[in-house]
Amino acid sequence: MSAIRLCLTDPALRAAGLIMALQGAVACAFGPYISTLAVNTFGFGDRGYAVLLALSSLVSVAASVIGGIRADQTANRRKVTLTAVLSLLLGTGLMTVTPGPWFFALTVALLVPVSSITFGQVFALARLAATRHPVDQRDGIMAVIRALFAAPFVVVLPLWSLAFAAGARITMIFPVGMALTALMLLAVLRLWPADRSVPWDDRPSGLSFRAALAEIGRPRIAARVFALGAVFSASTVYMAIISLIMVPAVGRGTADVALYVGLVAGLEVPFMLLIPSLTRGIPRTRLIFAGAALYSLHVALLPVLAGSPFVWLLVLPGAIGGAVTLTVPIAYLQDLLADRPGAGASLMAVQRLAGDVTAATCFALGTTLAGYGAVALLGVAASLIGATALWVADRR
Repeated sequence: MSAIRLCLTDPALRAAGLIMALQGAVACAFGPYISTLAVNTFGFGDRGYAVLLALSSLVSVAASVIGGIRADQTANRRKVTLTAVLSLLLGTGLMTVTPGPWFFALTVALLVPVSSITFGQVFALARLAATRHPVDQRDGIMAVIRALFAAPFVVVLPLWSLAFAAGARITMIFPVGMALTALMLLAVLRLWPADRSVPWDDRPSGLSFRAALAEIGRPRIAARVFALGAVFSASTVYMAIISLIMVPAVGRGTADVALYVGLVAGLEVPFMLLIPSLTRGIPRTRLIFAGAALYSLHVALLPVLAGSPFVWLLVLPGAIGGAVTLTVPIAYLQDLLADRPGAGASLMAVQRLAGDVTAATCFALGTTLAGYGAVALLGVAASLIGATALWVADRR
């Protein structure tokens, strides 16, 4: 049975897939526009946005690690996920009812990052559910779940493109995000397996918080997570600069941003689904290096070609490279802590922290020294250094 069919027929995998798709819809409503809202709409400027990005990353990783360890300690994964979704609902609700710079900062730096617990816990649920299926299907199952996060970009972003072209305000992303988050909350309440009555073995870890944290901090694990974070930084740089370089000065606007990001994410989906079957037997680190190289080509040329029709050609290397660097590291990270699904899933947040802090540094340095083109080049350099370090470490 194929991984796609397993995700459709297994109730737990089906729930994980639906929640992941809804979270993807929320992410693609926010992601491309947070930077322009911070810099232009709410007046934080480039440096203020860099600070918000760094704070968001720190809160996100702290919440994900604490949530993952707590989920392992208690095996109450549904309860932990509900807390995260409620945080997102509060943030989008505040910005819907009383939009302003202070509530924007609270939402971006605290409430939305806390909700990132959901991402890791959905993958923890999928990993546990996948233990009931053949080993050779498990990487494919993870790829399908990750592809469902990207799938909404195909539909949602083109719709935003049409809405902005028709004159919709950019702050409309918040009431739409609130509605999608309400659906996520309903899905967790109705479909997520009840804690302590799951059809697989999921016992409390018995580890103290300090012991669990020490396990995550082992040099062998931490070094690889930080290397993957450097690889991921190119993706964060791309999302940070896309709405800042596609501007009226080069003949672009918010509609072009939505269309471009939607095309990249939409093309990622089929490549994500194909990767497990096409790359069996190829070392994961070699795949990650190849994906980072392709994605770096896309990011490096984006500021150069932003005003040219040729910019649309970059969606192909961006999609292929993104499909690899967004899916292959998931199973790699989970295998680093195979017996701790919650903590193993939280490594994705640690990876993201490393990537976001690297990206924030690239953004601050690049905008100080030269501009958004320099930001892109610094992000590319960090990504390729991380991919090379990971490949060399695993070869040894």
